[in-house]
Amino acid sequence: MFELLFYLVPTLMIAGAGYGAYRLVHRARRISRTWEHGLTAEGRCLRMYTTTSGGGGDTSVHTTVHHVYEYTARDGSQVRFEEKGGPATVLEGDFVTVRYLPEQPRLATALPPSRGKLAFEAGCLLTFLGVIIVFSVGFMVVAHTMFDEAGGLMP
Repeated sequence: MFELLFYLVPTLMIAGAGYGAYRLVHRARRISRTWEHGLTAEGRCLRMYTTTSGGGGDTSVHTTVHHVYEYTARDGSQVRFEEKGGPATVLEGDFVTVRYLPEQPRLATALPPSRGKLAFEAGCLLTFLGVIIVFSVGFMVVAHTMFDEAGGLMP
């Protein structure tokens, strides 16, 4: 039963990292497809705010910029969406170019096309998630070897 813990925790970490990698690739493909095939509309920034994380103890503080945009789609519907990670130079009331796919107007983006930056960010995060997966598998292999050599439960 105790041995199960040494397999369960890394398996959950692998599942979490795998799901994170899936979501990351899905998001990058969606944004890239929107930049390439999306329609454009004039949007307006309704709200801009920041969130912070970290800062406890000796950790650094990370600030994320969020924007709430609204635009009118070609079918005449008003669409409002929120996007994080946009430029801090876009303020409330500013007009921006919004790109969206007609079948998914709420998944629009106001980020200017930057395929190199998107690929670099996705590549770095995928590498980090890959390291987590490799470490977890390695941990399970070492734990399995130790349990086999000890003849079951470790003393």
